[in-house]
Amino acid sequence: MARLVLISGGCRSGKSAHAQMLAESLPGRRAYVATCPVIDAEMRRRIDRHQQARSARQWQTFEEPVDLPKALAAAAGFDVVLVDCLTLWVNNLMYEAEQQGAQVSEEQMTDRCQALLTACRAHRGTIILVTNEVGMGIVPDNAVARRYRDLAGRCNQVIAAGADVVTLVACGLPLTLKGG
Repeated sequence: MARLVLISGGCRSGKSAHAQMLAESLPGRRAYVATCPVIDAEMRRRIDRHQQARSARQWQTFEEPVDLPKALAAAAGFDVVLVDCLTLWVNNLMYEAEQQGAQVSEEQMTDRCQALLTACRAHRGTIILVTNEVGMGIVPDNAVARRYRDLAGRCNQVIAAGADVVTLVACGLPLTLKGG
């Protein structure tokens, strides 16, 4: 059964760097599951730069914007799997539903997170999940942004409840909230 670590924080808080440093401190083969879709040329360059930096450190990258349990199954032979990030995953789920004329409810988000936790627990080794704390600022001015904030918050709560370790990163400094 996997050891599950959730690392959260604000944008540019240092959470991804902390997650990568933690993953690289662990022995064995490492996989990186990227949830970010390529939406423009600048994003493609950013993704390429990150992939090149990781490949020099023997990371295998899997790109999966929606089906994280499938990505974890594909990374079954790896000792450490880093998923970055859950908030983009929430965005991608919302976009996919919108393309089908639907919306993601908090109950559906809970179900998707429970399925992700089940997939994590089936894995051996360590799973590190990165997420953003998006609900610590102002209330968004439109319904879609408020639904996104609510779904991201629900995701974070469900995953944190199932995680062995939860770390909040602020100003580049990690604070352990659960486990250790």
